[in-house]
This record gives sequence, structure tokens and C-alpha cells, in this order.
Amino acid sequence: MPHSHHSHSGQFCRHAKDTLEDVVKEAIRKRFEVFGLSEHAPRFRMEDLFPEEADLTPSDLLTTYLDFLSHASSLKAKYSNQISLLISLETDYITSLDLNNISDLIHQRKEIDYIVGSVHHVNGISIDFDRPTWLRAIQASVQDVQDYQPTQEELIPFLENYFDQQFKLIDYFRPEVIGHFDLCLLWIPDFNLRQIPSIWQRVERNIKKVVGYGGLFEANSAALRKGWKGSYPSEDVLKLIISLNGKICLSDDSHGVSYVGLNYTRMKDYLIRNGMKEIWYLVTSSARIDGDQEIQNDRRRVVSRKLTDWDKHSFWVDNEL
Repeated sequence: MPHSHHSHSGQFCRHAKDTLEDVVKEAIRKRFEVFGLSEHAPRFRMEDLFPEEADLTPSDLLTTYLDFLSHASSLKAKYSNQISLLISLETDYITSLDLNNISDLIHQRKEIDYIVGSVHHVNGISIDFDRPTWLRAIQASVQDVQDYQPTQEELIPFLENYFDQQFKLIDYFRPEVIGHFDLCLLWIPDFNLRQIPSIWQRVERNIKKVVGYGGLFEANSAALRKGWKGSYPSEDVLKLIISLNGKICLSDDSHGVSYVGLNYTRMKDYLIRNGMKEIWYLVTSSARIDGDQEIQNDRRRVVSRKLTDWDKHSFWVDNEL
């Protein structure tokens, strides 16, 4: 204890900061025991590149990710006596091209221990870059979105599309970790998904699918630094996951040294307040012990391990995060 299953560095992600090794050193300094190095998967069309990647091509992104795998593997060995580093790929799903090419990459590169299954685009448009692009994902025909406030009727198809894309990604990859389950609410954190039956049915369907194969849902503290009162997933979704016997793991979604473990104490309080009595984390299959549980996919490179009394660990006393 503690753990994070989702992180980035400025060395391999242009909207992050610092070197990968400095991020690892900070995780060690803060006494993390398991830390997932999970860089973004490459994107495969020019139109899917972000503004800060204007000088790059999809081929460059693939090269960057392969360089990440090589460097992460060397750090995993270098610091093996101080921390358990796992190597991951954070997905996106914009078109079927992403599913096919990411699948090929995962099966070719055995260094990848697990997948963080995330959706960052709806209708081919980013939903977490900034609020205007999020609004364009809701209603692409809007010309001036600066003061645009979508109606509930306009939000419904956007949310349906998000959770349908998420389900396709879940069904296709069976990710070991589901990244920021309700990222679609980033700019509307108080929106009540339960009030719309067609949306809530999709939420429940997706959760049940993940529970069925034994995947983990990350509690992602990045939501707190973005103005939320709690972590991802939001309270109603978190309670539903718990009621369906879903497994929660911890993630900081750090994008540099200063973000490692950021708001972990606030996230702990949020999870405890909502009835989270145990957490889970990933270990390599080669380190499996009695009680560990398999994740039912075709990779089987990691297993999940339960930790009870997690909130009483000395980490919370030694770190004010």
C-alpha cells in the first residue's frame, strides 16, 4: 500500500510533465508499493492528434509508445527492489481502427502487463481537452460554444454514445482496469445519470460486464484536481459498483511529479464515506498467491489481489496527499 494503476510523464506525453524516471522516484519517495506506468496508446489518424502534437504523425506516436515500453521496462528492472512497477497502455476508442491496431500492439508486445480501458472521444471529438471541444462533441453543429449550455435532451445522445462506446471497448478488450468510468461528466459533475433510464441502464450494463470477467474500476483522484467533490466514478456510479460487487482500485492519473498521489487522502475519505471497505490492486501472474483472482481475458498477465483495512495503512499517516 498504496497503489496507482494510471500515470503519465512529460517524456512520452506532451500534456504531462517531467521524466518517467523522476515520476518513479517520486512514487518511491511517497512509499507507493505498486505503481502502474500507463502511457496513452498511439492514435492512428492525423485528425485525431491533439494541438500540441501538430508537428507529429501517427507513426511518431507509435514510435513514442514503443520508446516508452523500452524505458519503462528498464526502470521496472532498475527499481525492482524498491517498488513494483507495472507497465500498461491506456486505450482510446475513436474508430474501429483504434481497436484493431491497439489489439495488434498488445499481442505483439508482452511487456504490456495490463490495459487501462478509457474512452476520451465521442463522435470523434475529444471530451476532456477543454469545455468547448466537449460541447462540440455534444452538438457538432454549434458554431460559438463559449456560452452554449446544452439541454438535457442534447446531453442524452452524447451520454448514450459515450457509454455505448465504452461497452464496445470493454467487450473487445476486457481491460484489467476501467479508466475514469464517467469521464463524460467532467464538465457537468453534478449531473444525475440515474434520472435518465436509458443512460442508467447503460451504466449498469457496462458495470455488470466488467464485474462478470473480474476487471477493476479505478477510483481516479484526478477528478478532485479538476473541481469535483470526489474522485471518479461519481457517487451514484460508485455506489452501484459496490452494490454489484465490483472491485475498486486506486489511481492518481498523475501527469508529472507534482501529481503523484495528489488528493489521495481526499479520495480515501470519499471512498470510505461511500462504503468502500476493501480495495484491489494488480500483481503479475508470476507473483500469484492463494486468494488472488484471475481476470478473464486472453492475456492473463496480471491477477487482482484484495486489501482489507486499507484505510488504516501507515501510508495515510506518513503522507498528507
